Formats: sequence, C-alpha cells, structure tokens
Amino acid sequence: MRRIPTGSLDLTRLPRHIAIIMDGNGRWAERHSLSHEEGHEAGAKSVRAIIEGCREIGIETLSLYAFSTENWKRSDHEVNALFLLLSKYVQLEIDNIHKEDIRVTIMGRREGLNERVLKDLDYCMDLTRNNKSMTVNVALNYGGRGEILDAAKVLAADAVAGKVAPAELDEAKFAQYLYVPSLPDLDLLIRTSGEMRVSNFMLWQLSYAEIVPMRVLWPDFRKRHLRQAITQYQARQRRFGGR
Repeated sequence: MRRIPTGSLDLTRLPRHIAIIMDGNGRWAERHSLSHEEGHEAGAKSVRAIIEGCREIGIETLSLYAFSTENWKRSDHEVNALFLLLSKYVQLEIDNIHKEDIRVTIMGRREGLNERVLKDLDYCMDLTRNNKSMTVNVALNYGGRGEILDAAKVLAADAVAGKVAPAELDEAKFAQYLYVPSLPDLDLLIRTSGEMRVSNFMLWQLSYAEIVPMRVLWPDFRKRHLRQAITQYQARQRRFGGR
C-alpha cells in the first residue's frame, strides 16, 4: 500500500489505538436535502478512507462506533437500512481488507441482530482472524456500560465456579472479560460533528485516552482530518495522573 504524506506527524509517537465516534450522518444528509439512509451511505465512504489512512501510516488498531444499544430507538426503517448497508459494505470491502492483512473484530452484543448480519460478521472475523498488519474493531449493538456489566456477570459466574479468586482480581484480569480483550489501551478518541459527549463508548478503555472533537461531519471526514487529530494528540503531554 502506498504511503500518504504525513506532514508534521511524528511517526515514532503514533497512537497504537484510535477510536472514532462517527457522528453527523443525519445532519449531513439534511444539509444536502437527502434521506438519512443516503447520509449513512456517504458515511461508509469515510469508513473506507479512514481505514486506508490508518493502514498507510501504521496505526495498529482502529475502533469504529457503528451502532449503539441506544440506536434501536431510531425508526425501524433507518435501523434496517443501516444493517443492509453493513452487509453491502462487507460484500464490497472484505476481500480488499483481507488482502491488506487487516483483522476484523466485532465488539457488542449478538442478541437482537438478525441472522444475515451475524453470518456476515462471523465470515469477516473468520476470514481475517490470522491477519497481523492492523485490527479494525467494529462496535455494533454496543454500549460501554453494557460491556462492563456483561464482563462482571461472566466474572461472577467464574468466581462462583471457583475459576477465579476475587482477592486476586486486578484491572488486567478484569479486562480479559471485556468483549475484545486483545485490544490495546485506547490512546485517541475522535468524535466528529463537534459534539462533546462520549455516548457510552468504550468507558473502560478510554480512561486515559486523549479526546479530540472535530466539527466536520462524518461523511466529510477524510485522511487529512485524521492527520489533524493525530497532530493534536501528539501536541499533548500524556501524564497518566503522574503530575
């Protein structure tokens, strides 16, 4: 894959794990007198561009907030359109993702997802499970509180069964009960559309992440915006509570 110009980026201090709250598809559609479904379609082009951008500069892990547990409150028509778009994206992009040695992981609850979506997700994960160059982690039917609660339930069951001693529990051991325990700590959280909320996203993982809100709506987000966010990240001093 060709390398993109990095400008002022310091390639020795890149974030290992970037997460993005992809916000603004609906507002973008309204500004362009389009349907919300067309806004989501436009947003899919940004997904392609940002995966490419991260792969080109050497980002290890990219997490994308695709559908939250709260998004079920949207109309049935919009929800169904989102999942149809997901299946379409898988069909169009998975071979190229696999060719680029990118591993796909899914973070969220399987309950409530239809069989077609589950089949597509399982196919992606199975096909790419041994890829090493980058991980794209998709948060689907996901909520941060739900993830912590689900982890606590499994942990409690293991404690009752004698598989884990509560007195020996620490943060590292608890993290092994999260949806995708292999993920590195989150370094940079980007939210598009200018909103200043974390929206129940990766609450455990973002404890020391740098947060960069950007005013651009997600369908307009491209590689140059990714580089701008990383430049802001690199300009900060990460103290991790030390001083």
